[in-house]
Amino acid sequence: MKRTLILTSALVAIAATAHAQDKEVNLLSWGGAYGNSHVEAYAKPFEAKAGVKVTVSDADNPATPIKAQVEAGNVTTDVASVEYADAVRLCDEGLLEPIDASILLPAADGTSAADDFIEGAVTDCFVGTDVYSMILAYDDSKYADAKPTGPADFFDTAKFPGKRTMRKGAKFNLEFALMADGVPAAEVYDVLATPEGVDRAFKKLDSIKNDVIWWEAGAQPPQLLADGEVSMAYAFNGRIFNAAQGEGKPFKIVWDGQIYEMEGWVIPKGAPHLEAAKEFIAFSTSPEPQARAAEFISYGPPRKSAAALVGNIEGTDVPMGPNLPTFADNMKEALGSNLDFWVDHDAELNERFNAWLAS
Repeated sequence: MKRTLILTSALVAIAATAHAQDKEVNLLSWGGAYGNSHVEAYAKPFEAKAGVKVTVSDADNPATPIKAQVEAGNVTTDVASVEYADAVRLCDEGLLEPIDASILLPAADGTSAADDFIEGAVTDCFVGTDVYSMILAYDDSKYADAKPTGPADFFDTAKFPGKRTMRKGAKFNLEFALMADGVPAAEVYDVLATPEGVDRAFKKLDSIKNDVIWWEAGAQPPQLLADGEVSMAYAFNGRIFNAAQGEGKPFKIVWDGQIYEMEGWVIPKGAPHLEAAKEFIAFSTSPEPQARAAEFISYGPPRKSAAALVGNIEGTDVPMGPNLPTFADNMKEALGSNLDFWVDHDAELNERFNAWLAS
């Protein structure tokens, strides 16, 4: 009898431990101001509401470690924030769990999530959290008279001297180079789809290659600007905004030529806390948390009903709306990243980019 009681107690303890382990989420984000928006708008409120512990870790690009984890059969991440094109690619490779759209919460007026998200924000393995953009930014103190107004000025080191910083990779840079070379935003991907167009983009990049410091982590461009190592940056809008608004840096954003894209949640195949991961995604992609996240960093929410809920910049009485990539005035000369193009051409163009960089 005593042995039976001991065994029963042990089984209860094991079951309780297993249940407790299910009630946690290991979240892989990007760090910096963007990662902070995930902590404040998603992780903390979810912990308070659901009683589920959320542990947040950072990576320069979470798509890279989650691919490695799944391929090694050692998955420690439950939810990761990735760029849209990476989500499509990883899903096609069978490295992600499917996400049933029926778990997503409706808008306050009862509109289904499927109808409330903008087009493309929900796929088989991905749920969008924000619309961000790559923008031209500059240190206003470096240019007393003429100010940069568009992509061509970024490449004009005679009129606007100083080092530049760009993301290390083909994506965004090739499109930006073509716009700087006079290609209208609406025609960029038609041009880039040809060998001549790719050559043209690299030729334009050649013109400033010796003046570029390449960045890999999103926090680097505002730091390079702040340290005076560069006078212009091609960077995530939210990182620049945070440095200007939150730290009082003299940085200006040029919306002409912005390239916008979505980011969102994926679940790596074999995630250790699958059900808790789905609960977290359902909660964090509801309209109120998405609107709240936009108050911490200037990335637009992909749910239509969330846009009207975005208030002031956190800690201020300044409206956040005009600082979002999706604000009407900011979209006039914008280019939407062609996700299908990058799913198809990312590997080959990055291979060429790396070879070009090393030459």
